[in-house]
Amino acid sequence: MSLRFVLDPDLTPALREQIVDLWVDVTNAGGAVGFVAPVSTADVRPVAEATFAAVTDGPDRMLVGYEADRPVAVLFLADNRFDLKAHWGILKRVMVHPATQGRGHGEALMREAARRAPELGWRALHVTVRGGLGLERFYDRLGYREVGRLPGALRVADDDRDEILMWRDLDTPA
Repeated sequence: MSLRFVLDPDLTPALREQIVDLWVDVTNAGGAVGFVAPVSTADVRPVAEATFAAVTDGPDRMLVGYEADRPVAVLFLADNRFDLKAHWGILKRVMVHPATQGRGHGEALMREAARRAPELGWRALHVTVRGGLGLERFYDRLGYREVGRLPGALRVADDDRDEILMWRDLDTPA
């Protein structure tokens, strides 16, 4: 089933709950979205609410992929908040519900973000990746390239992981 994408849907209380639940499910399935499993809604909610505020109050944006009426893929398009970097943006919290993985939803979500980025005045996208999971191969297939690596920058339980910086120039086809 293909996804229906909405940029900046109305962040109703119900949608907020669905996204927090998605975030919890993704984290607890091993997803690298800012937490280390196990987490609960109480752990995720404060970070989610701050993220939602940056969308509702600006300048960040949110892209949601729906299967029917259920959000199953989400990412945040974060503004750099710095005029000299206004021509590119950051993709954060790239999430696909674990029950729907393997259907191409992650690729579709990333392609939709790249398609929408020029509407925001962006000519390039940046995403950071937690090392040790092989995620950089996924992004590489979508036209991102590694442009830097911070060794041991992420403390995951008792294990330090590299933070991999990836970049996609939107003027170059994926």
